[in-house]
Amino acid sequence: MAASAVLTDDLLTNIDSQQLEIFCIIWLDDNAQVGNNRETEQGLRSIINRLRRFKDVDRCEKYINEQMPEDRLILIVSGQLGRKIVPTIHTVRQVISIYVYCMDEASNREWSKKYPKVTVFKMLSVLFYACFSLEQVKAVVTELDKLVSRIKSDHKVQQIIEQPLSINIFTSGKSTGDVDGKFVFSQVLIDCLLRLKSNQDDTNELIKYCKKVYEGNKVELSSIREFQKEYSLDKAVWWYTRDTFFFKTLNAVLRTENIHMIFLFRAYIADIQRQLKTHQLKESLRVYRGQLVSNDELKTLQKSCGQFISVNSFFSTSTEVEQARFFLNAADKPENLERALFEIVADPKSTTTKPFANISSLSEFEDESEILFMIGSIFRLNSVNRSSDGKIWIIRMILCSENDSDLKTVLVHMKKQLGSGETNLRTLGKVLWKMGKLGLAEFYLNRLLNDLPPKHPLLGDLYEDLGEIAALAGDYDKSVQYQQKSLEYKGPRELIDKIHTDDGRKQPEQPIPSTTFTEKTKQIQNGVRIAGGYGSGNELNQLNSPHGMYIDDDDQSIYVADWGNHRIVKWKYNAKNGEVVAGGNGNGNRMDQLSFPTDVIVDKKNDSLIICDWGNRRVVRWPRRNGTNVLTIVSNIRCSHLAMDNDGYLYVSDIEKNEVKRWKKGQKDGTIIAGGNGKGCQLNQLNNPTYIFVDQDYAIYISDENNHRVMKWMKDSKEGIVVAGGQDIVHRRKKKFVIPSNLKLIKIWINVNKYKKDDTEKLEKLLRNYFMNNSSTTIKIFTINNKNVLRKKF
Repeated sequence: MAASAVLTDDLLTNIDSQQLEIFCIIWLDDNAQVGNNRETEQGLRSIINRLRRFKDVDRCEKYINEQMPEDRLILIVSGQLGRKIVPTIHTVRQVISIYVYCMDEASNREWSKKYPKVTVFKMLSVLFYACFSLEQVKAVVTELDKLVSRIKSDHKVQQIIEQPLSINIFTSGKSTGDVDGKFVFSQVLIDCLLRLKSNQDDTNELIKYCKKVYEGNKVELSSIREFQKEYSLDKAVWWYTRDTFFFKTLNAVLRTENIHMIFLFRAYIADIQRQLKTHQLKESLRVYRGQLVSNDELKTLQKSCGQFISVNSFFSTSTEVEQARFFLNAADKPENLERALFEIVADPKSTTTKPFANISSLSEFEDESEILFMIGSIFRLNSVNRSSDGKIWIIRMILCSENDSDLKTVLVHMKKQLGSGETNLRTLGKVLWKMGKLGLAEFYLNRLLNDLPPKHPLLGDLYEDLGEIAALAGDYDKSVQYQQKSLEYKGPRELIDKIHTDDGRKQPEQPIPSTTFTEKTKQIQNGVRIAGGYGSGNELNQLNSPHGMYIDDDDQSIYVADWGNHRIVKWKYNAKNGEVVAGGNGNGNRMDQLSFPTDVIVDKKNDSLIICDWGNRRVVRWPRRNGTNVLTIVSNIRCSHLAMDNDGYLYVSDIEKNEVKRWKKGQKDGTIIAGGNGKGCQLNQLNNPTYIFVDQDYAIYISDENNHRVMKWMKDSKEGIVVAGGQDIVHRRKKKFVIPSNLKLIKIWINVNKYKKDDTEKLEKLLRNYFMNNSSTTIKIFTINNKNVLRKKF
């Protein structure tokens, strides 16, 4: 698809190039001579590529305040402008150092005393004026070189202790919240990426983008060319320890969770993992890491004692406590920051998938006793206490395994969904889909579409996935387009479900011709087939993704919204074939056509069908005896399902506006009776309302799909009552369903396409448990899949 190629360019364009490094130098001076010093600029960019120049104080201040929390900013400013900007930005966490250069060193030291981040650097006066002699030029260059050297020296310490603390916390013994969910998904995402085979296109894309970001940076462009020419699997850690683009960008994208750049780096991350595993330490040891942390970060850690922490990046430590303390003591401690010493006990028996190793023999710096932990390493936080001298905080942790009893259940369950062996782009897309990153999920599914040959059997499934993602994102037109594309690929290939004979033994899965029909084929999974069942297709004994249905007890028939065939089909009791009673003239918007109908009901008073014509954004009235007088009764609505009360008033659920409306006879606009307060989970809100039912007291029951609950809205009420769910009915805590005493019959529809087989069985079992305690109520369960409708009664 051409759209995917465009999306690739857009994605890279929208990745903030500055985010390929966490550190940034900001140079503020209104003197043009300073800004034009190319040699100094090159010197600074050899240390930190991100360099922004400003002449205006307000614009500079605005830029500083707009940076991400993970950014670390170094400001170079003249004494004159420093007096204006330093007081306003000194407390910004991201600003870690300020270099004020000036002619009048004494006066600038005086005003800057109360700002510990400031270093005053004396410059010659010729810096601020045009240079006329060779001697003056050399003097300027010498002074600027000293400034660059000082920044370079300080940055060596900053790289170690100023790296943002990028962690996720798992709170055991509590239900999964936002932070816990991020902990779990970060583990699953990294596992998926590392098992996803890389290719040359990915490498080329990474190199191309790095060259673009480092354009004009002679030092880093030289490193990139060397990397292209010399990189090998056994040099992965060596490249990581070098102070080049590879170390800077990889650390930045991991700490800022830049998923696409991590995707492009995944092969190199896997190479580092292999080297760490090969050199995995055999004995338990104690290691240390010095780090500056904010007061807020410290409070979070204090509240998390006893809990699990996962690190989102490679975690560098030392076996030498004095070395870790040295770096802490070498740095000034600005206000709102605390010196912290991480003390970690690591036993190699505790981990198998997240190795750690002494990388001295692999590193560019062989004399350093560095212990490197793999991305996603999990630690238990034991304590956070002040040192005996009160100067630093001691944070004690112990390396843990994914098999820890508190973690194992949720992580094993989540990772099982990845399967074993290599993953693929569809797997990655589904992980991102579950994380709520719909744009990225769509991007990788489209990327896979581009890689597959024209008639690959996976194409239909991919387009179906894309259709669901587009619908979740609210782009219903695109969703329909993707679904239509899916049907083009899947329609001819769909085979009938596995058939079960009376003795319960599975028979080979085979296509069954539409002319054969036996009593044995009625029994499927303990249910009675009442419509379809002969594979996905458009024959009169077939259905294609049936959605809503209506049971007419008067003549023992069922009306099915045959979504993929753009028609309504009526099946009489025990009939071998259905009868098309609406649509069936192809997908379109003429009055004799339907487009992906999702529901149908019978209006017996007017002897007509009322149909949710989803693809055409309308609700139509279709006479049962004269199909030529079709009327549109509701326009411009993303209707999902329908209901009608005893007075003949029509109720329609709208999944776009997240509301349910009622239309009385002759009413044009309808009245909101549930929802209508935006998408959400509050009691006055809905999130993707689908199936609806109205009882004889005019209370409406709503399947609030994305909130995993059933809501009851009493007549004229402003908010609903949760009568079932509130969490995923299969996997999470169950709430009791209270059956209204005036209900004599309850009909339940289960779209099994949204559940796995085991989950469907669990769901049916739960429903039985909910309802069996009310013997006066008859329960009928109808399960809908892509090919048939089954009925179960208890």
